[in-house]
Amino acid sequence: MKTSTINVSFKDDLLTHIDRIANEEARSRSELIREAARMYIERKKRWKSIFAFGKQQASKLGFKESDVAKEIERSRK
Repeated sequence: MKTSTINVSFKDDLLTHIDRIANEEARSRSELIREAARMYIERKKRWKSIFAFGKQQASKLGFKESDVAKEIERSRK
């Protein structure tokens, strides 16, 4: 797998947290940041999928955004 080196700036306090966690998990700073990036991307994909499913269901059922707000208000009463 081809890799590329990049430069990223972090505030000192965030870098301190990154280093502490990397040390606790016995891995490098780079490994920790790569894993964080992979997790972020996967989470974004999951949410995109969830919203697409919701949009599809709403379309299939003929719901509009205003219907959702009304239903939430109704269920809270």
